[in-house]
Amino acid sequence: MTEMVYGSVPVRDVEPVLPKWWRTIDKWSMSCVLVLFGIGLLLGFAASPPLAEKNGFDPFHYVTRQMFFGGLAMTAMVLTSMMTPMLVRRLAVIGFLISLVALMLLPVLGTDFGKGATRWYSLGFASIQPSEFLKPGFVVVGAWMMAASREINGPPGLSWSFILTMVIVAFLAMQPDFGQASLVLFAWGVMYFVAGAPILLLMAMAGLVILAGSVAYSNSEHFARRIDGFLSADLDPTTQLGFATNAIREGGFFGVGVGEGAVKWSLPDAHTDFIIAVAAEEFGLVLVLVIIGLYSMIVVRSLMRLMRERDPFIRLAATGLVAIFGVQAMINMGVAVRLLPAKGMTLPFVSYGGSSLIAGGIALGMLFAFTRQRPQGEIGDILRGRGR
Repeated sequence: MTEMVYGSVPVRDVEPVLPKWWRTIDKWSMSCVLVLFGIGLLLGFAASPPLAEKNGFDPFHYVTRQMFFGGLAMTAMVLTSMMTPMLVRRLAVIGFLISLVALMLLPVLGTDFGKGATRWYSLGFASIQPSEFLKPGFVVVGAWMMAASREINGPPGLSWSFILTMVIVAFLAMQPDFGQASLVLFAWGVMYFVAGAPILLLMAMAGLVILAGSVAYSNSEHFARRIDGFLSADLDPTTQLGFATNAIREGGFFGVGVGEGAVKWSLPDAHTDFIIAVAAEEFGLVLVLVIIGLYSMIVVRSLMRLMRERDPFIRLAATGLVAIFGVQAMINMGVAVRLLPAKGMTLPFVSYGGSSLIAGGIALGMLFAFTRQRPQGEIGDILRGRGR
């Protein structure tokens, strides 16, 4: 009777932020991220001293920097995971716009550090790679557009997201950075599939990707050299792939022993793109399987949590984030064992790199924010008409 006279009073959530966050977060996935970062530090102690000595730094210069950037990444991950999905979306839009402008200005203000691809801004004491920060923002913005298109009288979000994807891929190809471009395309394709895209359209997109790859092969010496090296029957033992393949073979099941590996003295990217080769040589197949298991657990647990999610935007955004995370790890390890052409892509939370660590922390923080437990029924209840 009181509610009929005075109206209902909205119930406010008075639970403190930290207890609520701890109760709703996926603790297993977050623990896996922390273990991966710990493994990265362990491998950094093994892989980075030769490069530090070559560059005139103290032996653990790169490990110290990785601990610093990793601390920032873990802090960003935890803080982002405490946010509401709406706040994550707002901040992601701002971050995406800033990263997109930075990506567009790379040909004018960027540097290649002698690697043949203009991907970074040099700050003197550090460098920033805009594409690393662009990816999580793009996923959230793209998911927002796709989700909005499903509303009554909603905007043509699917078309907008496709145009935005093509713009980003074009700027990444100009660097050239075909690895990041493929990740952006893959994330968009996964979200588009989850949003209900027809299979024929996805097949047409795959055909366009193959056509674009053929054009890039014909017009980019950088791209053609990597493809030719991958397809060649003979592997030059003096190349990075040759050193990495030999290291993995020498490691066997249990490795040659901590600090006993030789590949770190030959590979210039032993602490970044080919860190898995150091792991395989010194610690063997056992550690490699542990690393694969940790990545797999994060991906599988995140997807299982999304099975209960009703909000289309959250479901699309989190699916895109976990797809990029899992595929980037798969590509990095696939390159090291020569299952894929060289891409110049880091192993998330394990490889050295400030931009990749901090951007990865933000991306996983967004994922954990989206997959936190919320009061809602199973998605199957909606399909069966029982979720009302």
